[in-house]
Formats: sequence, structure tokens, C-alpha cells
Amino acid sequence: MEVRSWEYDEFPAFSEEIPGATWLDTTGDEMGVAYVPNVEYECVDGISRVLQILIPTSRNFKAPRDDRAASRMYPCVVYVQGSAWMQQNVYGNLPCVARLSALGYVVAIVQYRDSSVASFPAPVQDARNAIRFMRVHAEEFAVDPTRVAVMGDSSGGHTATYAGIMHDDDSEHNLFPGTSAEVKAIVNYYGSTDLDFDDSNPCTVNHNLPDSPEGMEMGGINLREDKAARELLTVRHNIDEGTQVAPVLHFHGTKDRTVNTRCSVLLHQRLVETGHDSTLYLLRGADHGGPEFWTPQVLDIVDAFLQKHLK
Repeated sequence: MEVRSWEYDEFPAFSEEIPGATWLDTTGDEMGVAYVPNVEYECVDGISRVLQILIPTSRNFKAPRDDRAASRMYPCVVYVQGSAWMQQNVYGNLPCVARLSALGYVVAIVQYRDSSVASFPAPVQDARNAIRFMRVHAEEFAVDPTRVAVMGDSSGGHTATYAGIMHDDDSEHNLFPGTSAEVKAIVNYYGSTDLDFDDSNPCTVNHNLPDSPEGMEMGGINLREDKAARELLTVRHNIDEGTQVAPVLHFHGTKDRTVNTRCSVLLHQRLVETGHDSTLYLLRGADHGGPEFWTPQVLDIVDAFLQKHLK
């Protein structure tokens, strides 16, 4: 065989019969994931924020950063990593999130401005700008800009659901004028969406006080005394019959010691009673996150939900 630069289609396959070898067929559509790290999507007040972008790839489809144009465009999930609104570890959950990408989704993990540098609604504004960024750079990252969802866990679940109901940030907060931040689906993993009952965070002994995660997210105020601020941070209090909300899928463990299961229950109930599309799954015995939320069974449910709404 001549040694030269071979094209895949013309390269002769090995076909020699080898005693004891087992032959397995491949199609070229077996899916892997290409990782594009630390893509800056915004710089606000000198604060740079980045995305971790995961792109499905296979033998028949190379990710567009492999020096070729994308031959296939995928739906996009903008994923907000939880952190109690503090500094995020956007790399810690990459192996699990990659399982979702391998099902055929470009996933962009959002680093938002944490509570040490900016107060609410900064994370929501950042998530919506990340959505816009992925639309602006759709061709570069193999994204179908008409099929975008938002997803998040814990405080990221709060940010993701809020990003799906905030529609009035198209002024100075919009870094990409003329580009939509609307989504067709929302996935809420055990989101800290409700701060308006006493044990909403069962292990947070300073719950709603100025130095609590939620107090710091609101600028270091006492949420026990400031009812208006507490209700502003609680997603369900900002939803009524006229609110534009994409279909929402919730997952929450029944032994969540960090974010009370009732947070997702109350949000789901509010969505249903105001006429919105909401589906709730409760995972028996699951705590705050963990492998239970990334099983094939759960990912099949997430995949079916996204396929339905990202047609």
C-alpha cells in the first residue's frame, strides 16, 4: 500500500482473515463529543465570562472546529451550572453533561457573574446573553438557531427557569441587539427556585439572612424582612396566566438536603394552575444532584422532552 495522504473513502479496508478475531460492524454515526473550552461570550464591566461548549461528533460528522464546515446542525442546550450563585466550577460536571451532548445536542455550559461581583438578575442576564451568543455563532458551533433550550441545576436551575420568563432585558443588558434570547424548552434540575418558605433550604442555617447564598445574591440584604425582594427571587411569584413560558421539565430528589423538594413542586403547581406546560419527576431517595440525574432512564426522558419541543 502506497504511503500518502489518503481520503477516507478511498483508503483500502483491512480484510485479511485473522484466526480468533471477532469482527464488529460500524456505521460512522456512532456519537462522540468534541470539547471547545473557555469561549468568551461576554465581558461586562471588565468581567469576562466564558462557555464550555460540547459538540456532537462522529466519523461521518466532524465538529466544525476540525477545519471543515459543519455538515449537520444540532439543537442547542444552554446549561447553567449551579453554585449557590457563588463562583462556579464549570468543569466539575462536564463528564455528565457530555452524556447529553452525545445524544445529539450542542451544549454550552454558562459561567455567570457570581454574587461576589454582581447581584440578581445578573446571572439571568448572562444566561440570556449566552443564548444570544450561541445563535450569533450558530454556524461556528454547528447549532440550529431555531432549536434552543435552557437547562440548569440548583442555583443554575433557578437561573435557567428565570431566563425562560424574563423578556424585558432587550435594552442595555442585551449584548447582541436584534438577536433573540427566547427558548423553546426549559429543563430544571432541582432548582433553588423558591425562597419563600422557612425550610426551602433545609441545611442553610442562615437561610434568607444577608450572609446566606440567597441574601448575597440579592446584594447582601435580609430576605426575612424584605418580602418584596424574597418574592422577586422566587420564580413562581413572577408567573401568571399572561407570562410567556416555554414548556418546563423538572427533576428533584425526595431527600434533597440542600434545596427542598417542595421548591420544584410549588413551581410546577404554579405553572399548571396558570395554564402552562409543566412536567415533574421526583426521584425517590435522591439527594441534591448526583449520578441519579444522569442515568439512561432520566436522559431518555430529557431527550424525548427536548425532541418534542425542539422539532
